Amino acid sequence: MTEGYKFFKLIRRYRLALIIIPIITGLITAFFVRNLKSSYLSQAQISTGLVNETQQQAMIVEAIQGEQVRQQFSNLMEMFRMKRVLNQVSYQLIIHDLSAPKPFKPKSDLVETLNQGAITHALAVYRDRYAKRLELDVSIPDEEGLARVISSMNYDADALKGKLSVYRLGESDFINVQYEAEGPELAAFVVNTVSEEFIKSYVSQTKSGQNKVNSLLREMLTEKSDSLATRMARLKDYKIRNKVLNLTEQSSQLYSLILQYDTKKQEAIEKTASYAGALNEIDAKFNPSERSYIESRLSKVNQGLVETKSELNSLYELYLKNDLDQKYKDSYDSLRNKLSEQISKSSDQYINNPLNAKQELINQKINLEIQMDLSRYGINSLENKLNSLNKEFGNLVPQEAEVQTLEMNVDIASKEYLDILNKYNQSSLESSIESRMNIVQRGVGGLAQPSKKLLLIVLSVIVSEILCLSVLFILFITNSSISDPKTLAKSTGVPVLGTVYRRGEDSGKLPDLWDSGDKFPSFAQGLRSIRYELEAVIDDNLIVITSLRNGDGKTFVSKGIAVAWAKTNRKVLIIDGNFEHPDLGKEDRSEIFVEDFLSGKVSLENLSAFEGISILKNRGFERSLLEIASAEKIAAQLEVAKDIFSLVIVDLPSVSSSSLSREWISFSSNIIPVFNGGSTISEEEKSYVELLKENGLLKGWIMNRKEPDSKEMEFFKV
Repeated sequence: MTEGYKFFKLIRRYRLALIIIPIITGLITAFFVRNLKSSYLSQAQISTGLVNETQQQAMIVEAIQGEQVRQQFSNLMEMFRMKRVLNQVSYQLIIHDLSAPKPFKPKSDLVETLNQGAITHALAVYRDRYAKRLELDVSIPDEEGLARVISSMNYDADALKGKLSVYRLGESDFINVQYEAEGPELAAFVVNTVSEEFIKSYVSQTKSGQNKVNSLLREMLTEKSDSLATRMARLKDYKIRNKVLNLTEQSSQLYSLILQYDTKKQEAIEKTASYAGALNEIDAKFNPSERSYIESRLSKVNQGLVETKSELNSLYELYLKNDLDQKYKDSYDSLRNKLSEQISKSSDQYINNPLNAKQELINQKINLEIQMDLSRYGINSLENKLNSLNKEFGNLVPQEAEVQTLEMNVDIASKEYLDILNKYNQSSLESSIESRMNIVQRGVGGLAQPSKKLLLIVLSVIVSEILCLSVLFILFITNSSISDPKTLAKSTGVPVLGTVYRRGEDSGKLPDLWDSGDKFPSFAQGLRSIRYELEAVIDDNLIVITSLRNGDGKTFVSKGIAVAWAKTNRKVLIIDGNFEHPDLGKEDRSEIFVEDFLSGKVSLENLSAFEGISILKNRGFERSLLEIASAEKIAAQLEVAKDIFSLVIVDLPSVSSSSLSREWISFSSNIIPVFNGGSTISEEEKSYVELLKENGLLKGWIMNRKEPDSKEMEFFKV
């Protein structure tokens, strides 16, 4: 609150400036805008086709929503302000004004200087640049002059951009183009021309981009097609070179054969074991003599069966090698039947044998031996065939991996090719469709807009007022001056006994001070307050008044305190202790000087008084007190003065300008420094304050103010 009140005080102090400066600014603005012309506004509306579903081709355009749509509209609106679009408008404007009987604007001074030949040349260059959509090259002197002609009419791109407004209508599909100009025809011409040139530029740029994309996709399509053909040829060559038709089918068939042969092998092993067991059982039924007879007879019989068994084994091996071919199976069965017949014939030889009773066992033994021999031989053949099939199956594994790799490469190349092909077809289809962007509402000449003169004047007044307040605020926050008792007390740690206010243009002499109570109530009230505080804090009736620097008004304060004391019918003595500047003594015509009094040469009985106030002046020669008299003598003389007068005031020089102040202070018990309101305290002056506080004789500040302010506290205690 305190800081706010201070700032308000600062504003009140400069209130006249805050009123006069904005008024002057408003008058100056009114002078400059007095000839401001009326302006006309024209609007055109463009449908982009980005979100208008009635103009979209559903098979090639995907629904775009949200942020993507806003970004596209932002890009479109920036294209309106591009220089290559506005240059085309500039060419048409200048061509119109140079060739039409009724131009949009009065000719500029530069255009007035052009003769007919220069105008013809200018029109030819402008039309050429417009047709080629080129910008004037300002590095060429001729074209630089033509560019200055356009600028002189305010038809250049920068001038057009300043009054051109482009915005989207909400979330719709439409873009509004708005231009403000001096005439309705010019405003309508600009918005329509800008819209047309924008659409031309957009279509041209879009087509160019689509053609580049199509060309790139075409090259990529050719590259992907060649890559696909190469990979397919590599796969084909590998299959032919390795005689691979269908590895999946081949491996499946081969694995099936392995399972079949493995099953037959297991069956053969089981049969061999069963045949061996059966033969052992049959042999056990014959005694040794019978076995000898049978074996001797069978050896002769078996000689006829060996050849048939050998043929049967060879045929069985062929049957296995040819993957169980049915024709070998039929031959094998036929030969088995032949072998059975031979066994039956061999049995007939034993009809009359003594062993006829066991003829059936012998037949079974012969048959089992043949079957066991075939089974054993079949196991070996099956083992060989299985090894061959497993080896062949193992050879298919790397071929399968290589074929899968080649087929995967073909598949990837095929997908890439189809993806590029789809994009190429879509891009080709899009490029063949005409642009959906068109002008749905052309601009027409509008009514004159309300005058901006009053608005500009009001804005200038407001801006100047804000600037003035900003300057005051900057001054306020950067100001380190002390202007109130509270701040002074907090800054120094010393209480403030009161405030003395200035009294207008009065001289400040003692005769004038007597009337201050009537003319300046604040001044009198301040002195009374200081008197109350002094009576409460001083140890005796001798006080010394000094200041931190010269010019703080300590002499004026000394006289004011003397007046306040004298108003209570008490005698007051003011001693002019400033030997360098004895201004106080100029008001007294007596011949009694402080030097004589301190040395004991004169007494104070003959000292003149005015309304109870006496002044003891000095001769004005800078010296030390101890050069006048001894310390004991000075102290004794001051005691005499204190006995005669109710209050003795010693007016001293500032503590920073003379060591004499410190000598006077050594003879006093009450130090009263004066501080000029609105001043600052430097670091050096802070050291003087600490010096005054060291002996405990500093009773408090008296603030000397320039302007009275009854709303502030007159004193402040820490």
